[in-house]
Amino acid sequence: MTISGFTLHELECFDAVVRAGGFQAAAALLHRSHPAVHAAVGKLERQLGVALLDRSGYRVRPTAQGLSFHRQAALLLGDADALQRHARQLAMGTETQLQVVIGDLCPRPQVLALLGEFFARHPDTRLNLHYEAVAGPWERLLDDRADLAVHRADTRDARLEWIDLGAVSLVPVAAPGFLPFPVTRSITPERMRRLTQCILRDSATRRPDRDHYVVQGAPQCTVADHAMKKELIVGGMAWGHLPRFMIEEELRDGRLVSLAGRHFPGIDETLAAVRRRDRPHGPIAEALWDRLRRRSGTLLRARAATARSRRGAGGARPARPHP
Repeated sequence: MTISGFTLHELECFDAVVRAGGFQAAAALLHRSHPAVHAAVGKLERQLGVALLDRSGYRVRPTAQGLSFHRQAALLLGDADALQRHARQLAMGTETQLQVVIGDLCPRPQVLALLGEFFARHPDTRLNLHYEAVAGPWERLLDDRADLAVHRADTRDARLEWIDLGAVSLVPVAAPGFLPFPVTRSITPERMRRLTQCILRDSATRRPDRDHYVVQGAPQCTVADHAMKKELIVGGMAWGHLPRFMIEEELRDGRLVSLAGRHFPGIDETLAAVRRRDRPHGPIAEALWDRLRRRSGTLLRARAATARSRRGAGGARPARPHP
């Protein structure tokens, strides 16, 4: 495409040289030959009548004029990329299937009810539903093996956009009597190091260098999801962190005790619908995204209201004091 004498290709080559720090690295980034990139940038400079790069040193650097031009060129390239995505989206038509992945923090009854209602209205699009834990949903999204994820939000990755669906509190808990010492708010990691901690297995094949609430050096047992983790903890086989929405009844009736305190404060995670912002999305994917946006911040409140209704109908068990 030609824009007032220069082309998007020439702008892409110049942008790559600035970002990569040289012609050879830019050629590799664009999967083009070194002479092709060099020629495109040279032609751009001649058409503009401006020296965009300083070639006097060991490595090429943008001149002051080049930096100024690059800021505007980057905006134009971003707009062109968005326009191309939009054109591909228009050409896609109605999707025959959508790949949705739910993560380990997902409140399944509410999310599955929403998905069931949505796909009942779109019977020509098949739902392929997957489960992943820890970093698995992000990996599936970034590998283009999912159109949408419902998981904790990763706001650091500029490739992703997300809709806040509510906060999920993770609480450190154990069965009564599991700890060989009194439960207080001053329990330290050193005291917990002899006790088995139950943790989720990360389903990602490329695991990030990050541990989630793990006491280093403690014996561990690993499970695939929070439902199995809850059973092990209630059964007195280990301790660990669980979403509060899964254990409210057990905390009330004394089958679980909270270990939250100064050293184990628990954590609030943002549950979110997440998708790639740099990929085209068809009309059904857009409709599902819009449906989730309308439920922003209310999904977990709906679960809490349902739980209160059930307790009112069936009666709650009397709570026992925690030991």
